[in-house]
Formats: sequence, structure tokens, C-alpha cells
Amino acid sequence: MDFYEKQYRKKVLPGRKDNSLIALIGICLILFVIFSFVKALWYFNYQEKSVAQAMFSKNVLGLFSFPADTGKLLSQPWTILTSLFIANNNDFWKVFPNMFWLWSFGFILQDLTGGRKLIPVFLYGALGGVIAFLLSYNLIGSLQPQLATATLGALPCGVMGVAVVTTLISPGYRLFPMIGGGIPLWVLTLVYLLSDFATVYISDTGTLITHFAAALTGFLFIFFLQKGYDWSDWMNNVFDWIGNLFEPGRMSKGRTMKDELFYKTGKSPYTRTPRVTQERIDEILDKINQQGYDYLTEEEKELLKRASNEGL
Repeated sequence: MDFYEKQYRKKVLPGRKDNSLIALIGICLILFVIFSFVKALWYFNYQEKSVAQAMFSKNVLGLFSFPADTGKLLSQPWTILTSLFIANNNDFWKVFPNMFWLWSFGFILQDLTGGRKLIPVFLYGALGGVIAFLLSYNLIGSLQPQLATATLGALPCGVMGVAVVTTLISPGYRLFPMIGGGIPLWVLTLVYLLSDFATVYISDTGTLITHFAAALTGFLFIFFLQKGYDWSDWMNNVFDWIGNLFEPGRMSKGRTMKDELFYKTGKSPYTRTPRVTQERIDEILDKINQQGYDYLTEEEKELLKRASNEGL
């Protein structure tokens, strides 16, 4: 392990430690592959594609998607976490475009702030969408008829939160600076927003609300960050605590490299030993004649003893 490893890294590579972007994309893709494999098994059981898709969504994906019905939510509380990393219907054309945008904005966010903001921002955006989804289907009259069957995969909401936070942190960030001075980040964000909302039907009010809520959550994250309140601190502390449980040798937060490499002790690292000279022995003997042996310091007694052993 390199004890002088930098906490801030600009390069995003799979082999680098604390790479939040790779970990986040890896979790989402692993879940996508698992659900796709299970979906394929359902297609073997049902010849009709629409029937297989409906049965898969109800009996498999529905166990991990966030339900709008609070009764179902109480019986499936784990969906608060699992829904954050999946998309509705586990659709390829929803998952992979979101992975592309997550990589694009996540790369820039890590470049600007390091690796400790990305995952909290993603989770806050996804949770903002989840909360808005729950409230909208339970409070808006036009959505209540769909309450029993409505579910949410909040992956796109997390990506929306990352995109908004990245843009607000540095809207003037330039992409491809060697080409005509570069493309401003806000242009990429505009393309993302157009492509994102183009995939949502105007009649799908619940999904539109979740995306707007995720964007608002990202805005609030930056607003409070500028006021001195970093919403990611407590979450990172939890991650550090969990990491330390499985990696006892990991440096604790707040400890310096000096604390890790050197032992604390009240004892001096060495003992100073003065030279024994005839002049110094004569001074000690004069002191004994004038004041007595009991008035000698421990150092003087030790010098006298050494002089006796060395024959001075």
C-alpha cells in the first residue's frame, strides 16, 4: 500500500481504489444482467411476449421496485434501497442510456470534487424521486386509480440528480477543450434533459414528477452546500465506518500518517549521556567537599560512578 496515496484523483480507472463511479455503474449493470437473465427464463415459460413481460414485472421485478401503495411498501421495505439502482421494466433502452449519462456526468463530478460526492448525490436524487413518486400517487386524484399497480425504478432519478449537481457546480466546464475552445457543460446537460424527457410520455405524470423532484433535490444539495451544509458528510461517515469493519488496518478518519506509522510513548526516544572528563569530575568532587554527596544530582552521581568504573 502506498502511504502517500493522494485522496483526490482525477483519472477514473477500474484499478483505482475509492472509485465511486465504477462501483456505482457496476452495481446497476450487475442488477440489470441478473434481471435480464431471469426475464429470459420467463420468456421460455410463456410464448406470448406481453404475458411474459407482465408476469416478470409482477412476480420478479415488482419485488424490488418501489410501490406507490403504502400497504405494499410496508410488506416490502427493502424496495426503498433496491429500487434506487434499477429502471422501470429493466428495459435495455432505459438502463444503458442512463449508464452513458451517469458515466459522462459522474466522470466530471469526480474530476471536480473527488470520489466522495458522487454516490451521495446519486442516492439523494433517487430518493427525491422516490418520495415524490409516493406522495404524488397518494395525493393527486388523477393518479390514485393506478395506485395499486404503480411501481418505480429510481435509477433515472439518481442520474438526474448527478447531472444537475455537476452542472451547477461548474456550468462553464469545457468538454473537448482542444476543439474550438471546448463545449460548455450546460450544452451537454441540455442534450441530456431533452433526451430524458423525450423518453417519458406526457401522460405519464407520475414519472415526470419524479424526474423534476430529482432535479430539485440536486439543486437543494448545491444550495445547502454553498451555505456550508454538506449533505454527503454523514453518508460518507457511515460508508467509512462500514469499510473499517471489514478493513481493520485502514487508516481512521482524522488520523495522520504520523499517527499511523509511529507509536505514542511518554518515554524519550534516546537518553543523553554526557561525556566523562577530568575537568567535570573535579567539579563534582569540589561540590562534594563544599555541600556533601547528598546534594549531587542523579546525572552527577552517574558521572561519578562511570568515572570510577573507567578508572578516572
